[in-house]
Amino acid sequence: MNWEQLLSLKRQGDILKRLRIEQDETRIGFEVDYDRIIFSSSFRSLQDKTQVIPFSKKSFVHTRLTHSLEVSVVGRSLGRKAGKIIIEKYPNLKETYGFQSTDFGAIVAAASLAHDIGNPPFGHSGEMAIGDYFKNGKGSNFKSQLSSQQYQDLCDFEGNANGFKILCENKVGIPGGLRLSYATLGAFTKYPKGSIPKKPSSHIKDKKFGFFHPQNTFFNDVGLELGLNQSKGNFSRHPLAFLVEAADDICYTLIDFEDGINLGWISEEFALEYLIRLVKGSIDTKKYNALEHKSDRVAYLRALSVNTLINDAVDIFIKNEEALLKGEYSKSILDNSAYKAQMKDIIDISIEKVYKSEEVIEKELKGYQAIHHLLNVFIKASVNNQQNKTTAFDELALECIPKSYIHKEGDLYTQLLDISCFIASLTDGKALEWYKKMS
Repeated sequence: MNWEQLLSLKRQGDILKRLRIEQDETRIGFEVDYDRIIFSSSFRSLQDKTQVIPFSKKSFVHTRLTHSLEVSVVGRSLGRKAGKIIIEKYPNLKETYGFQSTDFGAIVAAASLAHDIGNPPFGHSGEMAIGDYFKNGKGSNFKSQLSSQQYQDLCDFEGNANGFKILCENKVGIPGGLRLSYATLGAFTKYPKGSIPKKPSSHIKDKKFGFFHPQNTFFNDVGLELGLNQSKGNFSRHPLAFLVEAADDICYTLIDFEDGINLGWISEEFALEYLIRLVKGSIDTKKYNALEHKSDRVAYLRALSVNTLINDAVDIFIKNEEALLKGEYSKSILDNSAYKAQMKDIIDISIEKVYKSEEVIEKELKGYQAIHHLLNVFIKASVNNQQNKTTAFDELALECIPKSYIHKEGDLYTQLLDISCFIASLTDGKALEWYKKMS
């Protein structure tokens, strides 16, 4: 792989090549990507979607929206720092093609902003609930009517794949969805493969899948344009996808921990000890001791920790740039962090005190029930609609679904997938409200 191709400004439907050197410096294409994402309705809906702690009324607890904004800020710093070194290493990128270090930051920031845009309500339990409906619930009755990949798409319903669908899917009057640059789409796609063949490997890119069956052809176009290496039919990750992943890892490691502290689920003394291990070499003791409030002390240590991990991640990225360009780097960036042990300690305590807390588990169970019930109602109505067998209740249910999700003349798979994606588009509050009304 080479950076000139990897930084492609091409958008879906383009006929002429977009050249970086001809871009308007006041608003380059990669920054347009960021703007299109942040003004999209799919992004706005993240304000009422669970990060970890569902239905919390605490203003300082993160939602998917605040988490995504913070990941984009960290991603921008990672991209700019790495980009500065890459531009210095390959001066031709700037001299001949016009690329700047800020371009790397803009691409990673945009991809980071969108990284959770396809996630269902109720956190990762929402993904599992949709998949379980098709594996073990009433959705399993459709297996014999679907191809292997179509059924696997539904059984392993994946927020990343739904995100890619949202970003690039053609809609009436909106060809190409948000029409983001291929560079941003490449950096967004952490798992550049379909749901089958399902062959888990030690390579991080094979952990999940990144696009549904209908997007196979388009992602192939993206991969070829970016020059992503191919091996046994699969593409390599875009190198900047590793920085998007690192930005997410940094934020969820530290921010979920911080939420647990601010909720009182993790004791301050215990928590501060863990954070200090990460930043003991950079603490301004006088400044730290002058902070009176717990939230201020935690925020100060969190800020230092973020900076420490950003610098560490960039160092690892640059040291492994050659392997990244060959598609041979197989771990997440922070798996090789000098602070891996400290991060593991923080994640372990978050799992025990936050992710497995009674409040979180209870509300995830409630979300699980809500998603299964809504799938039952809306899939029954939409499938009956295709077969001209709708009941009066089905007709009422169909009125709740935007017309773009209903396919009277379409195939079964498209209808099942789009109802699943519709459920995934709901906020926590809306899904719970409908569940209460319908049950």
